[in-house]
Amino acid sequence: MHDFQYKNDTLYCEDIAVSAVAEAVGTPFYLYSAATLTRHFAAFDQAFADIPHITCFAAKSCANIAILRLFAGLGGGTDIVSGGELFRARTAGVDPGKIVYSGVGKTAAEIRTALESGILMLNVESEQELAVIQTVAAGMGLKAPVSFRVNPDVDPKTHAYISTGLAKNKFGIPIGDALRVYLAASKMANIAIKGVSCHIGSQLTLVSPFVESLAKVKGFIAHLAEQGIGITHLDLGGGLGIRYNGEEPPLPSEYARAIKQELGSLHCTLILEPGRVLVGNAGALVTRVLYTKEGLKKFIIVDAGMNDLARPSLYDAFHHIQAVERPNREQAVADVVGPICETGDFLARERPMPKVEADELLAVMSAGAYGFSMSSNYNSRPRVAEVLVHGDAFHVIRARETYETLIQGESIPEFLGKGA
Repeated sequence: MHDFQYKNDTLYCEDIAVSAVAEAVGTPFYLYSAATLTRHFAAFDQAFADIPHITCFAAKSCANIAILRLFAGLGGGTDIVSGGELFRARTAGVDPGKIVYSGVGKTAAEIRTALESGILMLNVESEQELAVIQTVAAGMGLKAPVSFRVNPDVDPKTHAYISTGLAKNKFGIPIGDALRVYLAASKMANIAIKGVSCHIGSQLTLVSPFVESLAKVKGFIAHLAEQGIGITHLDLGGGLGIRYNGEEPPLPSEYARAIKQELGSLHCTLILEPGRVLVGNAGALVTRVLYTKEGLKKFIIVDAGMNDLARPSLYDAFHHIQAVERPNREQAVADVVGPICETGDFLARERPMPKVEADELLAVMSAGAYGFSMSSNYNSRPRVAEVLVHGDAFHVIRARETYETLIQGESIPEFLGKGA
């Protein structure tokens, strides 16, 4: 459920017309609903209220510091995968004791900063990374709190690019090798083992892969206990999907019920890393029609492109697109395309679309996750504004970039001359 609804044939976000925001900030822009974000967090977090847990929002899905602050204010933590995301989380005021750090390529500098910040734990993804953490922690004179990301070789039944729990994926330590790595870590003077981590993919629409991976991890934790290695935290990752185009993903309550049933008597604090399920349907990309044209097919050319929303071009992902005004008009099959100089620059292909004209607004729905966070400056296009609605007011939480910001940090060496 989300707070984008029509009132008198005009799309509203909570209590403000989307067209009014467009008039004030220009297009394109990302628009988020604070009410939807709050409700989604509560639905997920409260589903686990009867057991020890921390809901750590996956920052990579939507990393704006205002949204990180919103979730932190609701008691949430943050799942990070880079030093930049750590900086964002700390700037947003996230409790460092609720930050977990995953990712296969942490640098020594990033590890040092994370340890200085006092985060809950580093999710280690290789033996060489473990050795670097030991060296960095020894140099700092402290013990690094770690979990190991175990790869359970479970098929999440999702898009190949967002599958992370198969043996052929780059993530984690193969479950068959993990006991040996834990035993080695237990003998390191500057390593403090806290947990086990497991993340199998994104946009999962079935409960069964989650349960299968948890069953494997439970068995592994039992083997650790036999070797005298106790675990206090179990990081189950994220990955719960949303509805884009007819999918029927489980509700957070259904997901939680299945997880708790499989968990049984295992006493660990659960770390949960929801991303898309919290923000996906809480955001939309608002774009303006520039032109329409017809030849062998009909095109609707808009001012948002693949640099603003990469998912359709990258994953052939579906996003529902609707007119901001008068939604129930005659439709015609068309491609919705952007201004980028690539044939792959599209938001929708061969889709029944409202018959819109130049200057009208379209809303690309379910764009809150992996929308702005994956955007780029390709074709030297400034990245768009981000706007957060709260009731009948809106707040620009990221200003639109300018041409000047595009070349910030660039310079022309003297030998090239001063130009015209």
